[in-house]
Amino acid sequence: MKKGITLLEIIISMAILVILLVITIRAMNPGGQIAMARNSQRSFHITSILNAIRANLADTRTGTFICANGDIPTSTKRMASGVGNYDIASCLIPNYLNILPFDPSASSSYWTDLSNYNTGYNLIKNSSSGAITVSAPYAELGKTISVTR
Repeated sequence: MKKGITLLEIIISMAILVILLVITIRAMNPGGQIAMARNSQRSFHITSILNAIRANLADTRTGTFICANGDIPTSTKRMASGVGNYDIASCLIPNYLNILPFDPSASSSYWTDLSNYNTGYNLIKNSSSGAITVSAPYAELGKTISVTR
C-alpha cells in the first residue's frame, strides 16, 4: 500500500483553512476598524477647532469671538469658504491653528488655503446659553460626533 496525501485530503484541508481565514477576517472587521479610526480623527478635529475658538474668546477678555465675518452663527452653518457657510479660517489661522482640519472621508472636504476650503464640520452657537457646538455630520457607524462648550 502506498502512503501519501490524496487529492481529497488536500482539498478538505484547503477548505478548512479558507473557512478559518474568512472567520478571522470577519472577526477583525477591517472596514469597521478603519471607520472607527476616521471617527476618532473627526473627534480630534472638532475638539481642536473648538479649542481654537475658545482661545480666540479668551484672548478678547470680553468673551466675544473676534472674526471679520461676525460672531458665531446661531443657526447651524458649515465651516467653509463660499456663500451660505461660515468662513472661520481667517479668525483662527495662523494664531490658533496652522490649517483647519477637515473631514477625513467626506469627498467635499478639503483644505487649500484661507479662501478655499471646506472642513465638512458644522458650527452653531446657542443664543441663550452662549454654548458653542462643533459637529461632524459625516460620522460613520451611526455615531454622532459633536463637542459643546
